[in-house]
Amino acid sequence: MLAVATFASVRSANRAARVAELSLREQLRPVLVNSNLDDPVQKIMFAGGHWVTAAGGEASVEAADGIVYLAISVRNVGSGIAALEGWHPWSELQYASQGPAPPESFRSTTRDLLIPPGGMGLWQGALRDSSEDIHHQIGAAVSERRPFSIDVLYTDHVGAERTISRFALIPGDDRWMTSVSKHWNLDRPGPP
Repeated sequence: MLAVATFASVRSANRAARVAELSLREQLRPVLVNSNLDDPVQKIMFAGGHWVTAAGGEASVEAADGIVYLAISVRNVGSGIAALEGWHPWSELQYASQGPAPPESFRSTTRDLLIPPGGMGLWQGALRDSSEDIHHQIGAAVSERRPFSIDVLYTDHVGAERTISRFALIPGDDRWMTSVSKHWNLDRPGPP
């Protein structure tokens, strides 16, 4: 009888520990989405001194001097700090049914970008190498004002909870709107 009680007690303690760990992970998990339309305009500087602006709910998409500059105004609706790590450009609009590229194929961010829980921030990237096919493909999408997608890879502030969020960049009359379409957890199953 004592063995059964001990087994039940240990099993209950293990279950409680798993629930506590899951609760802690939930408190650390960031989730990035497009910012709200009424969020303030952000002014963003790229290496080399090029400046762009992105209003709430918008992206900045520019081609200048052989470089394609991309930036998205984002909001962290999760409960943990988002640490942006990399990005993958798609030359066409990608839907949720198309999975993300493997994380090892993502381009690294050139500076640390952290977005606080409940706060807004930015993602930025530039295509500088004109010998890359994607440089020409995104450049053509920009000049022809065709929609395309960017996948953003990020983690919580301790490097866990890796997530990829897909953003659509869609041309409007005189601006580029953005919308998030899908999130993928890389370290465990389930929604973000």
